[in-house]
Amino acid sequence: MSERAVFAKVTARLLPLLFGCYIVAYLDRVNVGFAKLQMAAALEFSDTVYGFGAGIFFIGYFLFEVPSNLILERVGARLWIARIMITWAIVSGAFAFVADIPWGPLPAWFGLPRTEFSFYALRLLLGVAEAGFFPGIILYLTYWFPLARRARTVALFMTAIAVANVVGAPLSGAIMQYADGMGGWPGWRWLFLLEALPSVFAGIMVLVWLPDGPATAAWLSAEERRVVERALEADHEVLLRAHAAAGTASSAHRGAGAAFRNGSVWALAFVYLTGIVALYGINFWMPTIVQELGLAPTDYLRIGLLTMIPWGLAGVVMVRVGAHSDRTGERRWHVAGSLFVTAAGLSLLAVVGHRPVPSIIALCLIACGVLSFLATFWAVPTTFLHASSAAAGIALINSVGNLGGHFGPDLVGRIRTATESSAGAFLALAAIAGAGGLVTLGVARTQSSELRAKS
Repeated sequence: MSERAVFAKVTARLLPLLFGCYIVAYLDRVNVGFAKLQMAAALEFSDTVYGFGAGIFFIGYFLFEVPSNLILERVGARLWIARIMITWAIVSGAFAFVADIPWGPLPAWFGLPRTEFSFYALRLLLGVAEAGFFPGIILYLTYWFPLARRARTVALFMTAIAVANVVGAPLSGAIMQYADGMGGWPGWRWLFLLEALPSVFAGIMVLVWLPDGPATAAWLSAEERRVVERALEADHEVLLRAHAAAGTASSAHRGAGAAFRNGSVWALAFVYLTGIVALYGINFWMPTIVQELGLAPTDYLRIGLLTMIPWGLAGVVMVRVGAHSDRTGERRWHVAGSLFVTAAGLSLLAVVGHRPVPSIIALCLIACGVLSFLATFWAVPTTFLHASSAAAGIALINSVGNLGGHFGPDLVGRIRTATESSAGAFLALAAIAGAGGLVTLGVARTQSSELRAKS
């Protein structure tokens, strides 16, 4: 069997399950943006409270990301990813009872009203529960796919973000609109409860169907396993020669500690942070942005249908950008260019006010930019991190970068509260995305050259 046929088989067996897992993960992460349309008024949350609570998810994510990824490498992907999914489903469903959970003296210790504390605590716990999922999947894909196929594979996997928004936006809007009042519950409570259930099912599917790696994949023949192993070994040899040619001792790239001493890892963590600031600064607020274009405050389904437009277009664009990056072997300009497009969209959104058509165009630019950034970014760090340093390095970049998920929505909420306008927040996000693009152009030159040579 040819190498192309083997990797087509691997893709067909792994990607649908991983794709589905990321869809339900992302739904549970961002459905708070739709819930906010009802929940904020019901629980008397200001924009500042909502923005901080939406973003505090990433503090828990940051604190437990690296340990989670190292545990995954030790105990295996199947068991650990299943654990992550079932745990976060339980926490996500608990948001339906956010106003009812007894926390004892903890709210008073923090000087917060009980419901506000409960919102922050559950968002923090959701981040802790989900920590390790995304970088674990990125690490898991390195067990299967060589460099020349990796950006395309990651792009296919990450279209789940677009699909989650395309499917989740109208679904969330419909639940809130049509389940509102059912059983005496408001729609936002049903939203959290119903959208947590698929994660439990997906976690069980992972436990049953996901192999830990090629060696345990019963659906691969011995020859097919050798094809995968030879492709990965060839990558390893090429990268070792590249490091030797650059005067870098291979031992410096071994072990988890090496990832923390690697300046390129920290530079890429900053780049990733800038993209994530833009992604979640907009994503958690997009239902509110769309609502403010003149729609009726309770027309949740229409808000969802309009919200899906930018993400649907972005899903197509990110796959094409990822495929082009793989075909040309070029990474830096694909990553930087995506951030520059994001910055342009944010700048446009800041100046068009609440005019519907230009605002939707701006949101399309932002969504296409950030998803294309995510599709191509992860091909860069995986070119120079190996073995346990890959587990730690990917988790470090992802955890530090995902702090942007805290700063982005929090920044928007604070600026909206202080100025009663979002324009200043969008300009700040644009500047951050632009800075990420500039830093990208200064890093990973050696890795990009090696990818071009290999392609």
